[in-house]
Amino acid sequence: MTPPTTTPATTTPARPGTFVPAPGAAPIARQVLTQASMEARLMLRNGEQLLLAVVIPVIVLLVGVRGAERVDLEYGVETFAPGVLALAVMSTSFTALAIATGFERRYGLIKRLGTSPLSRTSLLGAKVLALLVVEVLQVVVIGAVALALGWEPDASVVGLLLTVVLGTSAFASLGLLLAGSLRAEATLAAANLVYLLLMAGGAVVLPASAYGSFGDVVAWLPSGALGEAMRSALDGAAVAWRDLLVLAGWTLVGAAATARTFKWE
Repeated sequence: MTPPTTTPATTTPARPGTFVPAPGAAPIARQVLTQASMEARLMLRNGEQLLLAVVIPVIVLLVGVRGAERVDLEYGVETFAPGVLALAVMSTSFTALAIATGFERRYGLIKRLGTSPLSRTSLLGAKVLALLVVEVLQVVVIGAVALALGWEPDASVVGLLLTVVLGTSAFASLGLLLAGSLRAEATLAAANLVYLLLMAGGAVVLPASAYGSFGDVVAWLPSGALGEAMRSALDGAAVAWRDLLVLAGWTLVGAAATARTFKWE
């Protein structure tokens, strides 16, 4: 018996490149932008971080201005508004970032990112970009409250942008340095302690001249440099190059230390 003949199946040839795999990491710029977008969405959905980023600085501004008026201090809204904006940058880029990253390490999220092509430097850059998005919201809200209190800023756009970017970079690198080397609970305690100490004695809300002879010391701290640069950019339309160089120095030191010591788990 002759077996039945079968007709070979005909297939339509695939277009060139349709099923050809293209292994490899995405470009670094795309990695950073994608991670930054996710980080910004997570921060804006977190009520506790919004409280730290917006509500507390607004309360400090209102209490500071009204309290200074009652006790007849020489500092008014022209002094407090730039200082509170600097405080907002510090609270978001240092305290909130350190605490969030510390608990991301604890829950294993950072470990999973470590298996991806995302490098430590790219992670730092993505987090800084996400912080800048949140800080735009802070500037809008705090600035609106200050304007309602009678603030009339004389702003230098270049000085303001440089201050925000370098201040964010400096404190973000220090926050990641803290979060990448301590346990989550220790990071929570240390970040809040440093925040309170710098807010009270770091020349961020009030100018360094308010601290007497100690002002020459605190001016070299990242908080003092951020506060002085912010006041110069918003009160006299000037660029405080010396303070910006201090922030750049802290950025380089913090980023280098973070890149060497950050632990993914």
